[in-house]
Amino acid sequence: MPVWGWLVPVVALCTLVMALGIGVGSWLALFCGVALGVAGLVAVHHAEVIAHRVGEPFGTLVLALVVTAIEAALVLSMMKAGGEDMAVLPRDAIYAAVMIICNGVVGLCFLLGGLVHREQTFRVEGAGAGLAALIVMASLVLVLPVFTTTTGAGTYSTWQLAFVAAASASLWAIFIFVQTVRHRDYFIPEKNAADPEAHADPPSTGQAWASFGLLLLSLVSVVGLAKMLSPMIERGVEMANAPRAVVGIAIAALVLLPETLAAVRAARADRLQTSMNLAIGSALASIGLTVPVVVLAAIIFHLPLVLGLSPKEMVLLAVTFLLSAVTLGTGRTYMMQGAVHLVLFVAYLFLALVP
Repeated sequence: MPVWGWLVPVVALCTLVMALGIGVGSWLALFCGVALGVAGLVAVHHAEVIAHRVGEPFGTLVLALVVTAIEAALVLSMMKAGGEDMAVLPRDAIYAAVMIICNGVVGLCFLLGGLVHREQTFRVEGAGAGLAALIVMASLVLVLPVFTTTTGAGTYSTWQLAFVAAASASLWAIFIFVQTVRHRDYFIPEKNAADPEAHADPPSTGQAWASFGLLLLSLVSVVGLAKMLSPMIERGVEMANAPRAVVGIAIAALVLLPETLAAVRAARADRLQTSMNLAIGSALASIGLTVPVVVLAAIIFHLPLVLGLSPKEMVLLAVTFLLSAVTLGTGRTYMMQGAVHLVLFVAYLFLALVP
């Protein structure tokens, strides 16, 4: 293992401890930002070591599970601290994660992969199943609360929340069973003769466990530093007179950084199947894991929770799923598809800043 593989997570954790102890000033905030970015890069390295050891699709599942679990903890802690002001944070973070992954990450992978390799392929059976589950989960969590009549607009009753949480968790669990057991071959990439990693000897069990521990340490540092920087992000949003939804976008972008880097790197190495496993798996986990945790906490601690999107956001979400059905429907991609996804992603960001 290279020296930076263990040194960076340790330095990032020390930076987090220092920020917790003395607070985040201007200079320490800058150092925290650098540590966060570098720790994200190192997390990608350790995730790829684990993926090489256990093989697809289990390797990409590790990163998606760990990142989403910590994201749920981050959202929950901010909800408890912020009270009613944070009632929309889970909605904003989940919506931002879906849009970042389905348009930003997928678009970058398609565009860069198309520029480098002209045309790439992946198994449409796996991607189609994941997209179908994502459409249903996102509709239940983010769209239907606007149209239900038991409670106010954009909210669910306690029983409705329990049903949506159970449905989301069930769909996610079924997808994982299909991905890892029943139809695992739908998610395994074809061997790529041009990829040197495909022919490298897998790391030892000891190296894989060491990378797993350092991956956890890196991700805890990433999310902890993101949480420390979030008040400054909120103050910056207020000073810029920007909408509060920008906070959810910033948090989702910071937490998804390791997965984004891993997916883009896989696409450049002509392993688009790995990129799709990461992207779709992360989007499903962001709902299937985060929603049950947030709902359970909202019921137990009587936290306010608003899930329904505005009409503008529902239109963007619907266009995203329609576009994804077209671009993922053939199993073959090139740069034009990536450009279309990225234009929609930029439109999402612009309209979030200028509603």
